[in-house]
Amino acid sequence: MPLRVLVTGATGCVGANIVEALLDNGYTVRALRRASSRLDALTGLEPAFVVGDVTDYDSLAAAMAGCQLVFHAAAISQYWRNSRELLYRVNVEGTRNVLRAAQSQGVERVIFTSSVAVLGVPTRPGQQLDETASFNLSPRRFPYGHSKVLAEAEVQRAVAAGLDAVIVNPVSVIGQRDVYFVGGEILRMATQGRLRVAPPGGMGVVSARAVGLGHLLAAERGVTGERYLLNGENLSHRALLEIVAEVTGARPPQWVAPRPLMGIAAALVDVWNRLRRRPPLVEGNQLRLSAREMYFDGSKARQELDFAPIPARAAVEEAWRWYRQQGML
Repeated sequence: MPLRVLVTGATGCVGANIVEALLDNGYTVRALRRASSRLDALTGLEPAFVVGDVTDYDSLAAAMAGCQLVFHAAAISQYWRNSRELLYRVNVEGTRNVLRAAQSQGVERVIFTSSVAVLGVPTRPGQQLDETASFNLSPRRFPYGHSKVLAEAEVQRAVAAGLDAVIVNPVSVIGQRDVYFVGGEILRMATQGRLRVAPPGGMGVVSARAVGLGHLLAAERGVTGERYLLNGENLSHRALLEIVAEVTGARPPQWVAPRPLMGIAAALVDVWNRLRRRPPLVEGNQLRLSAREMYFDGSKARQELDFAPIPARAAVEEAWRWYRQQGML
């Protein structure tokens, strides 16, 4: 009999790709959704839907009844567009609720979607962060990363209490089913002719489809309590934007912003965001981080999970193809 699985955050990019990977591999999938959730990310998929919310313990316990596995991907990642209170309530208290419900329902294993944000930033030139790195930023400056640190601590407490749980840490995700244009924003910017300047730093990029499969591999092969970093390719922002331009047919960036300019721009953005009343489109710390080489070592997932990353170009092509098929770009 196929294993019964619950996926929280199933209507987001990562969650929807987890659902697809599970269905493709014969699992029986329940997708947790709020009553108001858009279902566009799950186009073409047919999980069983259950209505609930990670801030509502009773709805979680009911949704998990009879499930052997839980993939907890629900989170607020766009912290600059949400209050800090909501960020911590969903990311930390919501995770605590998921773990408590899993324990009460006899779930065999929980796979928790964390982030490389918990690893902080490199402390020396050329460093690639791995699973052993620790958060070294101000919680005030980067509340999303801090919220994930606290959520991982909840997972480790549950493991110490006897729950079988594994942590997955994806880098920046680009690919299919990203209906909210999180990683896909750079493709939308390209089609609007806004790829004129590249930040001076770099990043790790992973395909959304690969992240979905990586979660399944973590469920099947991961060691209890361990982190697994999912990375596809490290590359500079300029190189990534040039790939995006080639794939979409847009003009590539003409120059790279000087690193000192990013700090000035970040400070001005912070002042502007304090003065305006609407949620910001960009946040100062995003600009500060974009000036760094945020590169990651994904060898642990390759060796222990047999995770096979694909190049950044393939991730961009995956996203572009899906957006075009859906008429979104």
